[in-house]
Order: sequence, then C-alpha cells, then structure tokens
Amino acid sequence: MKIKELEQKLLEINVPKDIYSILKGGLPNEQYCITKDGDNWEVYYSERGNKSGLKVFDHEENACEYFYKKVEKYAPKNN
Repeated sequence: MKIKELEQKLLEINVPKDIYSILKGGLPNEQYCITKDGDNWEVYYSERGNKSGLKVFDHEENACEYFYKKVEKYAPKNN
C-alpha cells in the first residue's frame, strides 16, 4: 500500500488521529510517525524528542505495511 491508501485504511478502522503522524516530520510527542528522508522511508515512535524503534525502508509500500501493523492495534474494538 502507499501513503494515500494507508491514510484511508486508518480512517476506516477509526485509529485515533492523535496516535500517529504521516509525512509531517519533526518529533511530535508520543506518536507513531512515517516520514520520507531522501530516498528512504522512516517509521518510528516519537517520544521526548527521540526516534524510538526507528526502522528504515527502501520502499514506500514496505514502510506503509509496517506502519499499519504498528498502529492498527489502536483501532477501537467492536466487541
């Protein structure tokens, strides 16, 4: 999946928007982030001004899949 599809999927499953940051850059407090740095894609958890658990990907699709798996667990349960 690509960024647009990632954003759509997160909206569909109602992941709270304050949990994540997509292509905004910087170090927002306590959010999962996906950013583009040159030719690479970075996925990390931003906490206290640090990139925690940083993973770097060569392809947008791989970064989006990884990011989705990280944040989908925050979708509300329908039980």
